[in-house]
Amino acid sequence: MACGNTRRITQARHGRAESVTPAAELLEADRLRAGRSPEELTELYGRHCQGMSARDAYMRRVLWRALAKSCGAGLEVGPGALFRDIATFEIGDHVFIGPQCYIQGRHDGRCRIGNHAWLGPQSFLDARDLVIGEYVGWGPGARVLGCQHTGSPVGVPIICTDLDTRPVCIEAEADIGTGAVVLPGVTVGRGAIVGAGAVVSRDVAPYAIVAGVPARFLRWRSGHAPDPECSR
Repeated sequence: MACGNTRRITQARHGRAESVTPAAELLEADRLRAGRSPEELTELYGRHCQGMSARDAYMRRVLWRALAKSCGAGLEVGPGALFRDIATFEIGDHVFIGPQCYIQGRHDGRCRIGNHAWLGPQSFLDARDLVIGEYVGWGPGARVLGCQHTGSPVGVPIICTDLDTRPVCIEAEADIGTGAVVLPGVTVGRGAIVGAGAVVSRDVAPYAIVAGVPARFLRWRSGHAPDPECSR
C-alpha cells in the first residue's frame, strides 16, 4: 500500500495562543503557597504529576505556579513533567512544558523561560544557568547541558571532580530540533535552526541553520542577508 504524498500546511497553534489564567487558579496557587511548605507542595504535585484528568492538569498548573519564582499566564504542564529547584524558575506567558519533560535547576542558579516557549515531550534541560527566549521551539527529546566535570586532577574519578558550569542562552524565536544536544556555554542566536540530532558545541549565529555531529553551518534562513564573516 503506497504512502500518501499530499503535503499539508496548517496554521501553528501554540505560538498564536492568547489566554488569561482564571482568577480562581491564581487564588488557589496563592493559597497553597501561603499555607504549605515547598516540600508539602512537591509531595502534592507527585499525586497529580502523572494523571490524565482535567483535575490533574489543573493541579499541575497551580503547583508549578505556587512553587516557581514567577509564572505568567496560560501555562500548560504535561503528564510526567518534573523539576528540581523550581524556586529558581522564571516562566513567561503561554509556556508549554511537555509530557515527561525534566527541568533541573540549582538552588543558586537561574532558569528563565520566555513567553510562548514550547518545550517538547521527554526534553531534558540542565537549568543551572539557562535562558530560553520567547517563541523558542524545543523539540521532543532535545537536551541542554549546563555543566561538565573538570576531570582534574588525573587519578581522581571524574565524577568526583569539580563541576564547571557555563551559561547557555537560546535566543528568541530559535528552534531546537528533535533529539538535539546543546552543550555548556553555547549561545544559539535569534531565529536560528538547529537540526534534529545535532550536537551543538559552539555558538550559532542568528538566523543560521546548523546540523550534524558536531553541528556545522549549512546555510542562512531564506530572506536573511548577514555579514559573510558570520558563517566562517
